[in-house]
Amino acid sequence: MDLFVQVREATDSGLYPEITFDDGHISNSEFALPILQSRGLKAHFFITVGWTGKRAGYMDWPELRALHQGGQLIGAHGWTHTLLTHCSVKDLQTELGNARLTLEDKLGTSITTMSLPGGRYNRRVITACQEAGYTEIYTSIPRAETAPLGPMIGRLNIRGNMNLEFIAKVLRPDSNVLSSLERQYQIKATAKTLLGDRLYEKLWALLNRKEHDTDGGWATAE
Repeated sequence: MDLFVQVREATDSGLYPEITFDDGHISNSEFALPILQSRGLKAHFFITVGWTGKRAGYMDWPELRALHQGGQLIGAHGWTHTLLTHCSVKDLQTELGNARLTLEDKLGTSITTMSLPGGRYNRRVITACQEAGYTEIYTSIPRAETAPLGPMIGRLNIRGNMNLEFIAKVLRPDSNVLSSLERQYQIKATAKTLLGDRLYEKLWALLNRKEHDTDGGWATAE
């Protein structure tokens, strides 16, 4: 977070990184919120609504209200975290419409942002998101966005094996790290489309369970 503050305050960076959290884990309230507040930062918290107050290890409504009242930004992440590309029309109504309306009823605020579970989407899913009232849809495509933001917003998933030096490179305007990650993502997305989710995951488990990184350690592949 200190690095994010430095990049935001640098007049020559040309970048203004945003912070997002998916799912609604209890650590969002216990750890992330105090760290953000100590630095005057706001983040987007995308909530899997059907898990709230129901699933062990995830926030209940009092914690979620505390996030909202503390100035943090709340969005939806579906109802059950089901991949939206696998949903029927009725399922999409639950995952998108019910999730948004429940958040609005419980928090007393308008909910217009949606984070796609697993980053999966197609034209049918995007249309359903828009019809459900979402004006900003957050994907898993690692790319920088220009201001003002459009309806589809890319993000970089920060993993445990990404050290501070690597993240600093991603946030450097003259670095090609982010564009390289985007190309890798597009290759994987094409493979998922051609093979289907189940076959892709089987191949992932077989071939990429452990991927040796450049520092001599082991990183879990996507």
